[in-house]
Amino acid sequence: MIQVTDKAVSQIHVLRSEENHAEDANVRVSVKGGGCSGLMYDLSFDTKVESSDQVFEDKGVKILVDKKSMLYLLGTTLDFSDGLNGKGFQFINPNASRTCGCGESFSV
Repeated sequence: MIQVTDKAVSQIHVLRSEENHAEDANVRVSVKGGGCSGLMYDLSFDTKVESSDQVFEDKGVKILVDKKSMLYLLGTTLDFSDGLNGKGFQFINPNASRTCGCGESFSV
């Protein structure tokens, strides 16, 4: 399961509106190769649900995760920070053994 904090939910609603996505657009979370730690998180809006997607819902937000990414993301919490150390989505991932300074990449 993937959880979403209240701050992340609020920012998702803001971005849906700013980017003119439909109110029912889902959040796709995936993992791709790259970044300084080897793997990178990727977030996007998606209205298409693939047959191999895992679908989670938390606080009214539907999250789509492809089968390969699910191995890396199980138990992750999606948060949003707008503090002095930077602004953006953050992944609290219990599977990550190392993360980079910016929090956008990780390794297992």
